[in-house]
Amino acid sequence: MQKFTLYFLTLSLACGQVLPFTKKMISQAEFIKQISGTIGKTKVLELSRILNEQQFALRDLVDITFHADKNIAFRAAWILENLFLKDPARYESDLEYIISRIKEVKHESCKRHYAKIMMHVTNPKAISVIKNKLGLIDMEPVIEQCFDWMIDPKVKIAVKVFASEALFNLRSRYPWIKEELAEQITFLMHNGTAAIQSRGRKLLGLLKNNIP
Repeated sequence: MQKFTLYFLTLSLACGQVLPFTKKMISQAEFIKQISGTIGKTKVLELSRILNEQQFALRDLVDITFHADKNIAFRAAWILENLFLKDPARYESDLEYIISRIKEVKHESCKRHYAKIMMHVTNPKAISVIKNKLGLIDMEPVIEQCFDWMIDPKVKIAVKVFASEALFNLRSRYPWIKEELAEQITFLMHNGTAAIQSRGRKLLGLLKNNIP
């Protein structure tokens, strides 16, 4: 099993501060052990920073997001989102692998993070290296998954919002998206929250007027 360098974090339960940590070479299994317990945003951000500094193999982290334990998978997906979006250019070569596995995402808690990554990488304002890479990748599996998430009543609203944004971003490359996306947004707005109503009206307006 591949080894990678990681700094263990010791969080003070008394005051919530990050204490000095110890450098140690661990296996993927040992890393999984480190995220087996509850972690908060502070530790997620710190782990993301350290993994980036240590040139951790992103594909190993992607694999952990499919762990049988949904809590471990969720924590890995949370770290994946932070790590990738913090420095997408660094992980450009891993983008195709992330996309290749998106149809396998089953844990509800992981969907949010994958959908958010897709929303960002498909954004017209994404950095050129990501846009160029994306242009070489078949995005139809992503489109299919995003529509599935929008349609599934069990999927959380945040996931649906991120999925709809990703689909909106892909409508120029795949023109057939426009009509189906408008239908799904309209359906979600029927009993949607004020936030859904507001965002839905905005996207429908942009779709109608063909505004980027």
